[in-house]
Formats: sequence, C-alpha cells, structure tokens
Amino acid sequence: MLSFLCFLVFLTPLCLFSELWWLISSLLFFVSFVYLFFFPYFFCWSGMGYIFGCDLISYGLVLLSLWICVLMILASESIFRVEYFSGLFLFVVIVLTIMLYCTFSSIGLLSFYVFFESSLIPTLFLILGWGYQPERVQAGIYLLFYTLLASLPLLVGILFVYDSLGSLCLFMLCDSGLLVGGLFYVCMIFAFLVKMPMFMVHLWLPKAHVEAPVSGSMILAGVLLKLGGYGLLRVFPLLFKFGFKFGVIWISLSLVGGLFVSLFCMRQTDLKSLIAYSSVAHMSMVIGGIMTMNYWGVCSSFALMVAHGLCSSGLFCLSNITYERFGSRSLLVNKGLINLMPSMTMWWFLLSACNMAAPPSLNLLGEIGLLSSLVSWSWCLMFVLIFLSFFSAAYTLYLYSYSQHGNIYSGLYSCSLGYLREFLLLFLHWFPLNLVILKVDVAVFWV
Repeated sequence: MLSFLCFLVFLTPLCLFSELWWLISSLLFFVSFVYLFFFPYFFCWSGMGYIFGCDLISYGLVLLSLWICVLMILASESIFRVEYFSGLFLFVVIVLTIMLYCTFSSIGLLSFYVFFESSLIPTLFLILGWGYQPERVQAGIYLLFYTLLASLPLLVGILFVYDSLGSLCLFMLCDSGLLVGGLFYVCMIFAFLVKMPMFMVHLWLPKAHVEAPVSGSMILAGVLLKLGGYGLLRVFPLLFKFGFKFGVIWISLSLVGGLFVSLFCMRQTDLKSLIAYSSVAHMSMVIGGIMTMNYWGVCSSFALMVAHGLCSSGLFCLSNITYERFGSRSLLVNKGLINLMPSMTMWWFLLSACNMAAPPSLNLLGEIGLLSSLVSWSWCLMFVLIFLSFFSAAYTLYLYSYSQHGNIYSGLYSCSLGYLREFLLLFLHWFPLNLVILKVDVAVFWV
C-alpha cells in the first residue's frame, strides 16, 4: 500500500509542468490498472503496514477514487486550453487523490479522521478557485460549516474510544467492554450522516454542486459522498447494540426525506441541481440499507455507492458538455439536444437508464438488494420504497425527455458535436458500470 502512496507523491512535482497533464492522467490510469491486481478475496485486511492496509470495502472505494480523479483531469480540458492556473489545478487534484487514498486505506480510526477531514480542503480550493459564479464563496462556507460542525463531536468520540479500549485499530474495534450511551452514538455517526448527506442536513450539497466546476462536482458526487457510508461501516462494530435500538429513526428519516427530495427533483430547472438532489435521494437508500445492520443491506449499500459514484459523475460530465455549448444549465434553454447533438443523446439515454436502475447496470443490483433488505427489516417500508422507486424513474425521465426533445433554443447560433475526448470520458464512466463485472462486486455477493 505504501508503494502506491509513494508513486502518487512522485506525481506531485510533475504538476509544475501543466503541459504534461496527459502524462499525469496516463500514469494515474496505470496506477488504477496495477491496483486491480491487489484484490483481497476475503473480508480480511491485506497489504498491512504501520498506518495503511486494505480490505474488500476500502479496495473498491480506493479504486473508485483513483478512477474518478483520472476522469476529473480528462473532463477539465478547458482549464488546460486557456491555461487558467492549470498547474495549480493538477496539484490540487493529485493532493486530493492522495488524501482519498489515505482515508480509505487507514487502519487507525484517528488517522482516518485526519484524512477524512483533510480531503475537504482540496475540494474547497476546487470550488473557490475554478467555480463559475461569485456565489461560490457562500457555497464554500456552507460546505465548511455543515461538515466541520459535526466533525468535532466525532473527534471527541474517537478520543473516548482510545481512552476506553486503548486501541483505535479498525479491525480490533468491538463493543465489548465499552460503555456507550445515546450521546456517544450520535457523536460517532452524525458527521458521516452529514457527509452522505442525510435529509435535513443536505442543503450544502446542491449549493456546492451548482457553484463547483465539473471536476468539483465529479469528486463530490463520485467519492466524497461515499466517505460517509464508509465511515458508518467502520464505526458500527462499536455501536452494534445502539444500532438496533435507534436504527428505526435514521431509516424512517432518510427514506421519507428521500421521497421528499425526489419530489424536489421534479420541479428543478437547473441541470446540476437536479442531478445533485437525485444524489441525496439515492444516498437515502444507502443510509437505510446500512442502518438495517444485516449482511445483505451492507453489501447492497456498498454496491450502490460504487454504482452511484460512476453514474452521477457521468451525468455531471454530460451537463458540463451542454453547458460549454449553450452557456446555460437551465432546462428552459437546453432543449432539443437530439437535433443538435444526436450522438450525445445516446450517452444521455445510457447514463439516465443507469440512474433509474435499469438492467444491466450495477445500480439495479444494488437497489434490488436494498429493497430486499429494507422490506425484510420491516414490511411497512414497502409503501415508501414503491414511491421512491417510481419517482426515481420519473425525475430521470423528466431530465432526459425535457433536455433531448422539444424546440431548439432560438438564441443558439452554432453548436459543435462531441469531441473524441468527451466520448472517451463518458465511455469510461459507463463501461465499468455495465459491461465489466468488477471482481469487487462479485466478491461482495459471493464471499
């Protein structure tokens, strides 16, 4: 594990030569390919060192982080074309990749917390430095205050765990000998629920997405939301008894909130805002699956996290492609795209089908598992899940049909078709989501 980290650190000096961005992206692709061969076949830790290690859950999310960070560079060609602080942009992306790699590979709870919060800083630089509008400062403040406000109780809880157990190793955490209360339970999980985000603490996410550049939206939706789910999976061995007692609160709140957010999606006119709210709706099912605390729910939540990371990142890339042509993200302007960019309509259809969990996407596998897990936990949730699945398809069809059909915007004078770089970018989102049955996904359901 340390060898991969050393290689990522080695890439940092290359950021001084911004014209070598293609070399950096190629080397990151190479790292992702090599990392595929370090697959742990069982739910145990491998590649252990003093600080870092890898198990099945961290393996999948590290691979997702490396993949999305490569695609961030590929999607931000406009920054390199106009040379808008392109060297600094590459440096921020590499630092963010290192932070995410260290977060998912940490075997200590305190080191996980440090890297978990440190990944917020490069993301904030992406939003403030390469955002589109002056409101990006307010979006950055939302991002900071929502996430940092809940992180201090988590730090206090981690220090209490160390004082009680004398160890913070993730694979040694258990609830035996640790007298915990309801306040400790809330302190340990609230920071992760804000990060996912859960309904009622989700307002920072649409704000950050709307003001962020395409690279910021990709890493927010693709990886940073998964930090919350990963943290919940890591701390729940400490909170097993309280998880059964209070799980009904979080499951009810997240699923009903996901239903309300799905209704919000039906009235959005901003492309990025609609995709951002759909992320909140999908993450509500992930929270519900994790809070059931059964094997099928945890495995399905992990599968849906990986699938959502690829699918939502691809949709943000598509919205940026239309924004670069039309100069607007409004659905009132972005109409009739099937007449202007018919080849892009195919990618809109493929990624929209994945977003509504159509076969053969990994989203379908994850959502079927989550539906089974939640209904087996309580059959009363069936009524909420019916409407949640229906509205998930409804707002995705609304996004696709409203943008691709209708009259062309009269103010548009010219429009270029898709470039080879854009087709490659979308293909690299869709291909692992559908056609490549990754070993990590097979192992989760067959180990």
